[in-house]
Amino acid sequence: MSGLFVDKSVIVTGAASGVGRATAVRFAGDGARVACADIDVDEAKATVRLIESAGGTAIAVGVDVSREDQVEAMVAAAVEQYARLDVLVNNVGIPTPRLGALLEDHTLDDFNRLVSVNLGGVFFGCKHAVLRFKKQGSGGTIVNTASVAGIVAWGGSVYGATKGAVLQLTRALAIEGAPYGIRVNAICPAGMPATGFMAAGGMDPELSARVETTVAAQHPLGRAVTAEDCAEAILFLASDRAHNITGVAMPVDGGYVAR
Repeated sequence: MSGLFVDKSVIVTGAASGVGRATAVRFAGDGARVACADIDVDEAKATVRLIESAGGTAIAVGVDVSREDQVEAMVAAAVEQYARLDVLVNNVGIPTPRLGALLEDHTLDDFNRLVSVNLGGVFFGCKHAVLRFKKQGSGGTIVNTASVAGIVAWGGSVYGATKGAVLQLTRALAIEGAPYGIRVNAICPAGMPATGFMAAGGMDPELSARVETTVAAQHPLGRAVTAEDCAEAILFLASDRAHNITGVAMPVDGGYVAR
């Protein structure tokens, strides 16, 4: 490991599994002190145990990212534990509620839930991270997990709309934050059934495996995207190696959107 994040304080949301867990573990391995935030506190604690067993430093924080008061408390908890905040990874997201659902198949509850979690959670996270960064006066970094669905038609119309909104928020906030040394970027994965994301939408493991094979075949590189692929991209964008990169939407998609 490079030690790029020694003495850095990092919050990763959705850290109980998948991309969030892989990212939290990877940050800790590079020296960061990590707040592993998730609505599933027990699994967030399991991520903490993984980090601690490897000699890292982490705490678990319960949060429903669709509630601003809980997101504000999440940031406060990380700052109370580690004295500051340097990086926020807004990684929580939920898929289309029913596989293959068309626009007209979505109920108002479906729509509101997708918007409140996928967009609202990123908005609240960005808001309270920026407030903290400005108070500290030393800049900071935000990485949002969007999707290729925010760039091309993929994974459902309403889901894609929420991810497109995340990308626009990322670009706009990158410009707003630049004078304060605040960088904001996003990654855009394409199809990650193996991470458990699809299972969150009710997909059974057998179907998930078939979807993984199908998705991999759609990628020019021929490989399904993994949680670790996404974690590597997130760490790069959060690091000083990307000190002059802000406002980008980085596909992690095996070349899918380059077709």
